[in-house]
Amino acid sequence: MSFTNWLKCIKSFDARRDLALPGNYDQTIEFCVEYFIEQARVSVIEKGFFTVALSGGSTPKSILKLLSSDQYSKRLEWDKILFFFGDERSVAPDNADSNYKMAMDCALSKLEVPQKNIFRMVVESDAENNAEAYEKLIEEKVPNNQFDLIMLGMGDDGHTASLFPHTSALEVSNRLVVANEVPQKQTLRMTLTYTCINQAHNICFFVLGENKATTLKEVLKGPYLPLEHPSQKIGTNTHKALWIIDQSAATQLEL
Repeated sequence: MSFTNWLKCIKSFDARRDLALPGNYDQTIEFCVEYFIEQARVSVIEKGFFTVALSGGSTPKSILKLLSSDQYSKRLEWDKILFFFGDERSVAPDNADSNYKMAMDCALSKLEVPQKNIFRMVVESDAENNAEAYEKLIEEKVPNNQFDLIMLGMGDDGHTASLFPHTSALEVSNRLVVANEVPQKQTLRMTLTYTCINQAHNICFFVLGENKATTLKEVLKGPYLPLEHPSQKIGTNTHKALWIIDQSAATQLEL
């Protein structure tokens, strides 16, 4: 299916959010890949490069795997894409829980992406100073601090990136990147802030699977309680968030 036809899946949900419902799981992953390719293609044509912040999780893993397949990989100039991360755990880059390792193993190491174009978050030591360093990196590499695409997931508790319920990062408005203590996980994470995410040219949530249906309904149709469901605060009137969901995740939305 051409991307023009895929665009028909996107509908306005409210003033801050759009919704795309491409179909079943496989159809939705294919839509996500086509969306990525189109945004990258346009950006490279317009300014010569494309900046993206990747998410961790099973759905982004599936997207990256398909993106790096023979069917799709030849459609992009990989040396013109700059890969950042939306968040990271306090683990070494070779740890199984590392978002960086996931991205490298399932896609980036297989593609013609120069290592200098991949910017991992260093959280396993000196996280506060490394968050400041990552912020400076964004200021240096990303024009006007506006990513071309930020990829996001949504946790069962309504968190996104490492913006967890009732954590200090939710109150930060003067930073792009912070180290965030997450008591409920008994760990420290690094994350992009609302300020950084909400000024991106394209903000995309990927929410697939029946296990996400209840939380998705609470986030999209429930009372506005962003301290409880941080995902609710993503998207503005000028930078709408696109929620890409599959049929299983949408079962409680009554669309």
